[in-house]
Amino acid sequence: MSRIGKLPISLPQGVTVEISRNSVVVKGPKGELNRIFPPEINIEQEEGRVVVTRNSDNRFHRAKHGLTRALLNNMVLGVSQGFSRQLEVEGVGYRASVDGKNLVLNVGYSHPVVFEPPLGISFTVDKTGHQLAVEGIDKEVVGEIAARIRRTRPPEPYKGKGIHYVNERIIRKAGKAGKAK
Repeated sequence: MSRIGKLPISLPQGVTVEISRNSVVVKGPKGELNRIFPPEINIEQEEGRVVVTRNSDNRFHRAKHGLTRALLNNMVLGVSQGFSRQLEVEGVGYRASVDGKNLVLNVGYSHPVVFEPPLGISFTVDKTGHQLAVEGIDKEVVGEIAARIRRTRPPEPYKGKGIHYVNERIIRKAGKAGKAK
């Protein structure tokens, strides 16, 4: 049996789960998330926790068992705590700012790059304009938006200029070697 799939998901205070057939709605203090799961996977709520089981040892069912449990756990964590991805803007003249709800990046292009947040996502930028955070309740969407922001100016290997995740290790290359006489 799946090591991840067999773990029960405990529900924190204020989080409710509504299960109907293969659709699950999770409500909490930060918002509401819903998702449709494969009908071959059984999701049941008992005594303040959610248990995920499968019908058989079929390869497809085994694969979906742990995935379903992980997605459900992320939904519960999202509506109770929320998720955040931290990014860092590095380079001379590179900075980020928030204009209303939109994120504005000045990263060496002839124009500022503007990101409009999708529903449920917010941006925060520190005073220096070099660190920014993408926050929301859906882990998938938070990660995707952070990846799109990073993609506007990925870090280059020589000086490390660009946008990268906090604590991301950028492999540096040696510069051009001097000409020997």
